[in-house]
Amino acid sequence: MASIYDQRPWLSQYGPGQPPDIVPEHAHALEMFAATVRRTPEAPVIRYFDGVITRGELDVLSDAFACGLRDAGVGDGDRVALYLQNVPQFVIALLGVWKAGAIAVSVNPMNKQRELDELLRDCGASAVVCMENLYANVHAVFDGPVVTTSELEYQSRNDERALGGAQRVDCMGAQDMGDLIARYSGRRPPMVAPEPNDVAVLTYTSGTTGPPKGAMITHRNVVFNAQTYRDWMELGPHDVILGVAPLFHVTGLIGHIGVALLEGAPLVLLHRFEASLVIDTIRETGATFTVGSITVFIALLNAPTADRAALATLTKVYSGGAPIPPSTIRAFAARFGPYIHNIYGLTETTSPSHAVPLHAHAPVDENSGALSVGVPVFNTVVRILGEDGAELPPGEIGEIVISGPQVVAGYWRKPEEAAEAIRDGGLHTGDMGYMDADGWFYVVDRKKDQINAGGYKVWPREVEDVLYEHEAVREAAVVGVPDEYRGETVKAFVSLRPGRRVTSEELVTYCEARLAAYKYPREVTLLEELPKTASGKLLRRELRELHCPTRDA
Repeated sequence: MASIYDQRPWLSQYGPGQPPDIVPEHAHALEMFAATVRRTPEAPVIRYFDGVITRGELDVLSDAFACGLRDAGVGDGDRVALYLQNVPQFVIALLGVWKAGAIAVSVNPMNKQRELDELLRDCGASAVVCMENLYANVHAVFDGPVVTTSELEYQSRNDERALGGAQRVDCMGAQDMGDLIARYSGRRPPMVAPEPNDVAVLTYTSGTTGPPKGAMITHRNVVFNAQTYRDWMELGPHDVILGVAPLFHVTGLIGHIGVALLEGAPLVLLHRFEASLVIDTIRETGATFTVGSITVFIALLNAPTADRAALATLTKVYSGGAPIPPSTIRAFAARFGPYIHNIYGLTETTSPSHAVPLHAHAPVDENSGALSVGVPVFNTVVRILGEDGAELPPGEIGEIVISGPQVVAGYWRKPEEAAEAIRDGGLHTGDMGYMDADGWFYVVDRKKDQINAGGYKVWPREVEDVLYEHEAVREAAVVGVPDEYRGETVKAFVSLRPGRRVTSEELVTYCEARLAAYKYPREVTLLEELPKTASGKLLRRELRELHCPTRDA
């Protein structure tokens, strides 16, 4: 028996139904949304605190935004960066960019100037849409058209827990998004009909080879995996999507926005995650479905205001992006009722390639205690390959290689990296795992140097480069260490230049000011010398074994 999953027995046993329709040749994300608008334009599609946007209103708002972009010089194939939080403006801008014939570039709002500059240069951005409080970062590194907006728009509740007393910011030289939409209200952009294989979104991933790479997510990718979420999780217009995953991330892009645009299920946005606010929102909106990092559900478990009644409507719960402790799933089910279903995928698979069927519970590996990541989703072939490229039988560990309609077209302007990652129609994930005799898949290892901090991927070299910029640092090595909340977090080991002094706390603060919140080291250990090979290469593994033995146990 080869390690290729046969889906047919699972469909009859667990019944997510028939696979989604084969994506037609003309399919693109705009047509997916247009069909939803035609069905019921008056139905809500976004809820943001006390604000509601209907499908028809979203269509009109994004039309106006597209017209504004076109008049600002954005044309077919241009890249427009979205540097935004979980606000309605992200969805408006995404649709507007597509309607302008352009490509959206999702940017992590936690990125600082240095990181933002790298991404904007790589994608060749023609324009940027950003939060007002992030405008200073954009202004410092970008001289093209900038559209700004505020988390205070499209609502009037101003809940302190998410908005934190936010104030409007004067962004001299930028165009306010609300004013731009008002100016073009009622106008429609020229009709565009992207090809299915045209790029819809660039989503940056550090992957396993260092510098950020723009994964080219096509319209076909978006449509297919939006259908996968809809059919696998049995979602319909009666469902309410709780938007806890970041919208810039592929999970939020497809599992939140994609499903809402395809099926019309209202998407509930909260600017940013706060446990008590999420609990109140579930109770208020009757949210039924969500997908997010396991840290979200750990936070809900630890929230004093959470009880079974508060989460009673939340019956379809999925989590991915980081390993899930089976004990957390058991505790969540015991306290609230819902079972947390595992899901696995990468940016390069446009979110899910594997998932636990809605009516099934994932098995746990008896030897390692690892929870299965599920079974391959519709129309997806997964192989486990040995070092020689041969397929391995069930139970043997090898590299996970994925083929299917969700695999991205490649990396933006990096054909060599794309050719290395996607070979013979299969995405070589770099993750090590196996399939058991019943068809369940397990991820048991990955590239040792990469750090997975609550679902966010951190490449040690980037953190080390920042540390090396400090005048007192002689050598630096960064590793991932176990963390009860995030699964893993970042730790640095540093040796100092002769005669220089700096404390560990000062180095943490130094990095915090220069890196996204999930990247900077939470702990810095000062050593006289860092272990190295004879050629001078730093031995991260030895540091992990000597100072963090549980990570490689």
